[in-house]
Amino acid sequence: MNNIQFSPSLMTMNLNQFGEELKFLSTKVDSFHIDIMDGHYVKNLSLSPWFIQEVRKVTSLPLSAHLMVEDPAFWVNQLINLKCEWICMHIEVLNGIAFRLIDQIHEAGLKAGVVLNPETPVSTILPVIDLVDKITIMTVDPGFAGQRFIEEALSKIVDLKEIRSEHHYDYLIEMDGSSNRRNFPRIAEAGPDIYIVGRSGLFGLTNNIEMSWGKMTQDFQDSNGLNLS
Repeated sequence: MNNIQFSPSLMTMNLNQFGEELKFLSTKVDSFHIDIMDGHYVKNLSLSPWFIQEVRKVTSLPLSAHLMVEDPAFWVNQLINLKCEWICMHIEVLNGIAFRLIDQIHEAGLKAGVVLNPETPVSTILPVIDLVDKITIMTVDPGFAGQRFIEEALSKIVDLKEIRSEHHYDYLIEMDGSSNRRNFPRIAEAGPDIYIVGRSGLFGLTNNIEMSWGKMTQDFQDSNGLNLS
């Protein structure tokens, strides 16, 4: 796949086809993205750690938890106990605890990520940038599906690639928000390593996951000329 990775957001999957969709996508994608919200950091509730246990029964692919919570330490402990492969925390709530939580995740043999809201500058993560395994750039406001795509946030992907190259870091760069046919060309120009795909880009395209996957990959190739074969 030319090093392009896709991570479906399970918050937007068709839960009445849970097993069918997971089994099929497990043969196509690189990881699954799980949003965890506490109703406070963002005014919405979503999947919780118990969901990870259910997903584990169907797939062995790595799971990446996106914590949209006010108390990341509480949730990190739960996710470590579940051995969630990637634990990604918003930098906006990590002041004073970032080093401790990143070290805690690494000591458990897991990977730590940080997430930046659209208006949060790259400079906020520079103190820990050499420690993290993944950086996620939000291209929508967090917490709700189907929001306006914020193109200006893509410049941070370009900046992070330059920093990675200059300092020989090995973190992955992920984008989250409105990854679909309309926005694929602009996203591909910025060049993230991982595309999180949700309802507008994958699950909502048809009522059949195989057809939706085929349409998504064709949309991706048609819109930016990148070959996924």
